[in-house]
Amino acid sequence: MAKLVFGMNVSLDGFVDHMEFGPSPVLFRHFVEQARGLTGSLYGRRLYEIMSYWDEDDPGWGAPEREFAAGWRRQHKWVASHTLTSVSPNATLIEGDLETAVRALKAEQPGEIEAGGPNLARTLTELGLIDEYWIYLHPVVLGKGAPFFAGPRPPLRLAANELIDENILKLTYVSA
Repeated sequence: MAKLVFGMNVSLDGFVDHMEFGPSPVLFRHFVEQARGLTGSLYGRRLYEIMSYWDEDDPGWGAPEREFAAGWRRQHKWVASHTLTSVSPNATLIEGDLETAVRALKAEQPGEIEAGGPNLARTLTELGLIDEYWIYLHPVVLGKGAPFFAGPRPPLRLAANELIDENILKLTYVSA
């Protein structure tokens, strides 16, 4: 049975915005290793379209970017969308009942599946489907953007913490 995790880079004031701050080289290396180990990723439409950047090689990439792209391409993607009509060959479009689809996905797959995007995570949280929350806390204050918790704030318990580099802390929370 797969564990469904929701993890994103988060500012000190609780916002996620991939355009405002990015991973340090050490954190990017962490994400490369993570991508290699995941069973797959579950995305909403917007984040899937952003992450599709990794489908095509960019001549400006260095070795870390090529490694991340290889790990990301290897894993399967599931995309929850009511507007998309097609997805890449290594992805499955979830158009119907999200709860039923995700429960089946968790039951059928091994390992860890990362859910991405605060809007999708809000729905998954409301349905009680997220097993862990991974907060990559950055020392920036944005004052705007999408909140990490876009909806209900479930009762959580700190399960682990890891200092990734001198500025980024990974906090792992589970249901209390």
